[in-house]
Amino acid sequence: METFIWSCQIVLALGFLYSGVCKTFLEKNKIISMGQTGVRDISVFSMRWIGILELLGAAGIILPWSMNRIPILTPITAVCFAILMIFAARVHYKLNEPKNMLNNLLLFLLSIAVAYFRFRQLQ
Repeated sequence: METFIWSCQIVLALGFLYSGVCKTFLEKNKIISMGQTGVRDISVFSMRWIGILELLGAAGIILPWSMNRIPILTPITAVCFAILMIFAARVHYKLNEPKNMLNNLLLFLLSIAVAYFRFRQLQ
Protein backbone atom coordinates (compact mmCIF):
# COMPACT_ATOMS: atom_id res chain seq x y z
CA MET A 1 0.00 0.00 0.00
CA GLU A 2 2.86 2.36 0.80
CA THR A 3 4.15 2.02 -2.77
CA PHE A 4 0.72 2.92 -4.12
CA ILE A 5 0.45 6.02 -1.93
CA TRP A 6 3.96 7.18 -2.85
CA SER A 7 3.15 6.61 -6.51
CA CYS A 8 0.07 8.80 -6.15
CA GLN A 9 2.11 11.48 -4.41
CA ILE A 10 4.78 11.43 -7.13
CA VAL A 11 2.19 11.69 -9.92
CA LEU A 12 0.54 14.61 -8.12
CA ALA A 13 3.87 16.32 -7.49
CA LEU A 14 4.97 15.96 -11.12
CA GLY A 15 1.62 17.13 -12.47
CA PHE A 16 1.46 20.20 -10.26
CA LEU A 17 5.16 20.92 -10.73
CA TYR A 18 4.67 20.98 -14.50
CA SER A 19 1.55 23.11 -14.27
CA GLY A 20 3.14 25.44 -11.72
CA VAL A 21 6.28 25.99 -13.78
CA CYS A 22 4.19 26.74 -16.86
CA LYS A 23 1.89 29.18 -15.08
CA THR A 24 4.73 30.88 -13.23
CA PHE A 25 7.25 31.30 -16.04
CA LEU A 26 5.54 31.04 -19.46
CA GLU A 27 3.44 33.54 -21.37
CA LYS A 28 -0.32 33.12 -21.13
CA ASN A 29 -0.80 32.48 -24.86
CA LYS A 30 1.88 29.77 -24.78
CA ILE A 31 0.19 28.04 -21.85
CA ILE A 32 -3.19 28.11 -23.60
CA SER A 33 -1.64 26.68 -26.78
CA MET A 34 -0.15 23.86 -24.67
CA GLY A 35 -3.64 22.82 -23.54
CA GLN A 36 -3.95 24.61 -20.20
CA THR A 37 -7.00 26.53 -21.35
CA GLY A 38 -8.32 27.13 -17.85
CA VAL A 39 -6.20 30.27 -17.58
CA ARG A 40 -7.96 31.91 -20.54
CA ASP A 41 -10.31 34.04 -18.44
CA ILE A 42 -8.02 35.03 -15.56
CA SER A 43 -5.46 37.79 -15.25
CA VAL A 44 -1.75 37.14 -15.67
CA PHE A 45 -1.27 38.07 -12.00
CA SER A 46 -3.82 35.42 -10.93
CA MET A 47 -2.23 32.86 -13.25
CA ARG A 48 1.22 33.52 -11.74
CA TRP A 49 -0.17 33.33 -8.21
CA ILE A 50 -1.84 29.98 -8.95
CA GLY A 51 1.41 28.76 -10.49
CA ILE A 52 3.38 29.64 -7.35
CA LEU A 53 0.79 27.87 -5.19
CA GLU A 54 1.01 24.80 -7.41
CA LEU A 55 4.80 24.79 -7.02
CA LEU A 56 4.44 25.00 -3.25
CA GLY A 57 1.87 22.19 -3.40
CA ALA A 58 4.24 20.01 -5.42
CA ALA A 59 6.75 20.36 -2.60
CA GLY A 60 4.09 19.97 0.09
CA ILE A 61 2.81 16.67 -1.25
CA ILE A 62 6.28 15.09 -0.99
CA LEU A 63 8.67 16.83 1.40
CA PRO A 64 6.85 16.91 4.77
CA TRP A 65 6.11 13.20 4.69
CA SER A 66 9.47 12.11 3.29
CA MET A 67 11.43 14.24 5.75
CA ASN A 68 9.11 13.46 8.68
CA ARG A 69 8.84 17.18 9.38
CA ILE A 70 5.29 18.35 10.06
CA PRO A 71 3.93 15.33 8.12
CA ILE A 72 0.34 16.52 8.49
CA LEU A 73 1.11 19.03 5.72
CA THR A 74 1.13 16.21 3.14
CA PRO A 75 -2.52 15.12 3.58
CA ILE A 76 -3.56 18.76 3.98
CA THR A 77 -1.89 19.49 0.64
CA ALA A 78 -3.74 16.55 -0.88
CA VAL A 79 -7.07 17.94 0.37
CA CYS A 80 -6.19 21.34 -1.13
CA PHE A 81 -5.37 19.65 -4.45
CA ALA A 82 -8.73 17.85 -4.39
CA ILE A 83 -10.57 21.14 -3.80
CA LEU A 84 -8.58 22.80 -6.57
CA MET A 85 -9.53 19.99 -8.97
CA ILE A 86 -13.23 20.53 -8.24
CA PHE A 87 -12.89 24.16 -9.31
CA ALA A 88 -10.70 23.24 -12.30
CA ALA A 89 -13.26 20.67 -13.48
CA ARG A 90 -15.95 23.34 -13.30
CA VAL A 91 -13.88 25.66 -15.48
CA HIS A 92 -13.23 22.92 -18.04
CA TYR A 93 -16.90 21.94 -18.00
CA LYS A 94 -17.84 25.50 -18.94
CA LEU A 95 -15.22 25.38 -21.72
CA ASN A 96 -16.69 22.05 -22.93
CA GLU A 97 -13.40 20.18 -22.48
CA PRO A 98 -14.17 16.61 -21.41
CA LYS A 99 -10.53 15.47 -21.72
CA ASN A 100 -9.36 18.12 -19.26
CA MET A 101 -12.26 17.28 -16.96
CA LEU A 102 -11.13 13.64 -17.00
CA ASN A 103 -7.62 14.74 -16.01
CA ASN A 104 -9.13 16.79 -13.18
CA LEU A 105 -11.11 13.76 -12.02
CA LEU A 106 -7.99 11.58 -12.03
CA LEU A 107 -6.00 14.13 -10.02
CA PHE A 108 -8.99 14.54 -7.67
CA LEU A 109 -9.11 10.78 -7.00
CA LEU A 110 -5.35 10.56 -6.46
CA SER A 111 -5.55 13.50 -4.06
CA ILE A 112 -8.39 11.92 -2.09
CA ALA A 113 -6.47 8.64 -1.86
CA VAL A 114 -3.34 10.36 -0.56
CA ALA A 115 -5.33 12.44 1.93
CA TYR A 116 -7.26 9.43 3.22
CA PHE A 117 -4.31 7.08 3.66
CA ARG A 118 -1.89 9.68 5.02
CA PHE A 119 -4.43 10.99 7.55
CA ARG A 120 -5.04 7.38 8.66
CA GLN A 121 -1.31 6.82 9.11
CA LEU A 122 -1.04 9.88 11.36
CA GLN A 123 -3.47 8.43 13.90
